[in-house]
Amino acid sequence: QVQLVESGGGLVQAGGSLRLSCAASGRTFGSYQVGWFRQAPGKERESVAVISWSDGSTYDVDSVKGRFTISRDNAKKTVYLQMNSLKPEDTAVYYCAARRVGQSEYNHWGQGTQVTVSS
Repeated sequence: QVQLVESGGGLVQAGGSLRLSCAASGRTFGSYQVGWFRQAPGKERESVAVISWSDGSTYDVDSVKGRFTISRDNAKKTVYLQMNSLKPEDTAVYYCAARRVGQSEYNHWGQGTQVTVSS
């Protein structure tokens, strides 16, 4: 069984930075992708960034390009989301999730961490 635990959320002023962590446990992740998602009040959940555990290749959505960076530490089995130049519209609950490469759905989710950006 895969367990994911997010941490690092909080309150920050616009223009500030936060680093979210997603600690994974329960199995090895060589054939997995891990993604960061967010859901703002009244909005649908959206993908933010994805990383392949095996080769570290990444994908970022346009709204965060140049501001957010996803990375991983294999030894710590942890995926990070470094968020810089934060904007009030980045306010949301951020989740990490995992899926096997080739699967369409993410079937392992963390509990989420709140990020609030004040103007």
